[in-house]
Amino acid sequence: MPALNIRPATPADVPVILRFIRELALYEREPDAVVATEADLLRDGFGAIPRFRCVIAEEGSEPAGFALFFTSYSTWRGHHGIRLEDVYVTPAKRGQGIGKALLTHLARLAVAEGCPRLEWDVLEWNAPAIGFYETIGAKMLTEWRIMRVADESLQALAGKPSGAEAPTDMG
Repeated sequence: MPALNIRPATPADVPVILRFIRELALYEREPDAVVATEADLLRDGFGAIPRFRCVIAEEGSEPAGFALFFTSYSTWRGHHGIRLEDVYVTPAKRGQGIGKALLTHLARLAVAEGCPRLEWDVLEWNAPAIGFYETIGAKMLTEWRIMRVADESLQALAGKPSGAEAPTDMG
């Protein structure tokens, strides 16, 4: 078995990242939900103001998984944290410790950056993932619920007709 290497993603990894995102959406029963493009990922991950970071897990030179994350902020803790958006291991590579290695990598990064938290979401039907996360010490926060305003509802809340541009500043 080739050695596992976890490294920061580069712009050259964008096609693999998008492939993994699409595979994850298929696993999560939402295959048609991905509208992200390579251009979106290049702009937001590797542009002038990166909106996310990403690491790639490789066995030898073969991509085996990824973790895409960004900075969050806790007003109560008075500190930033790491918010994991997606962690994914390709099906052929599951059960080999790659997912745990990705989470361990992020935990080390969080500790090195002084972050008191590493957080993510999990679908309530995904019992294998929940069980795995609990074995590494993750706690499910059952008292919190995710709220989301998107698409037409977001436009309506903003007082804009659908498709109108959002303001560019917070002033």
